[in-house]
Amino acid sequence: MALSLGLLPKVLREPLGLSYLLARASDTIADCGTLAAGERVALLQSIQAALAESTYESLPPVNVSEAFTAAERGLLDALPRLLALLAESAERDELVCLWGEILEGQLFDLLRVTPGSAPLDHAELERYCDLVAGSVGRCWTRLIARYFPAGLRAPVDELLPLASCYGKGLQLLNIVRDREGDRAIGRQYIAEAAIAEHLERTRAWLASGDRYLQALSPGRILMASALPLDLARATLPLVASAPPGERAKLPRHRVRMILVGGAVSLVLPRRPDPV
Repeated sequence: MALSLGLLPKVLREPLGLSYLLARASDTIADCGTLAAGERVALLQSIQAALAESTYESLPPVNVSEAFTAAERGLLDALPRLLALLAESAERDELVCLWGEILEGQLFDLLRVTPGSAPLDHAELERYCDLVAGSVGRCWTRLIARYFPAGLRAPVDELLPLASCYGKGLQLLNIVRDREGDRAIGRQYIAEAAIAEHLERTRAWLASGDRYLQALSPGRILMASALPLDLARATLPLVASAPPGERAKLPRHRVRMILVGGAVSLVLPRRPDPV
């Protein structure tokens, strides 16, 4: 998402950039393996409760211990300032809604995906992907509709389901790609025997992303919105063919080529290109 944010007009980049940093902060807490799971859950629940009560401006500071790296401590130290920016944001309600959904997904992850637990069933997996990534697609779309309605070539109500599926596809691709590393730390989201099925589901959700992009007008917003799909499309075959135990990674030169190739979105509409 960080690459995409830099391509957006400032009026979209600022609220979405803030939401990205807030989600990164809570994700840092959720992923801190050196903190007890119960402590991480309690910290996230305190943020969740503050959001629900609209008291997030005075949220107690997170105890930034040696459990976090220097970069992580820097991000968590900045959380009070980020919360102040959230309180002042013209898009406060939208961003609070988004962060609330992401927090719900992060808590579900911590409470459900535990060492020795069974893989997620289809409904659980879709719910998780929707909370942490489909939510981003919906927020992204609503903000485009608010500030650049001429950039949408279809009604926003038609685009929201496509945006949700687009986000879910990106998240599921990450889950399939990272499954070996997750399994090594006792976290199993998906069963190895069902990888082919999950890859097919990923393709279907990403195909919704392609339909979503066809409904955006050429320009910076289309370029920013298309970049994750172009990267995912290039990564998907690498994930599907990766040897057991090897994490697929897109070479940097391919990323640069995709960035350059995406410039066509500035002047031309998106063409159908099934995943």
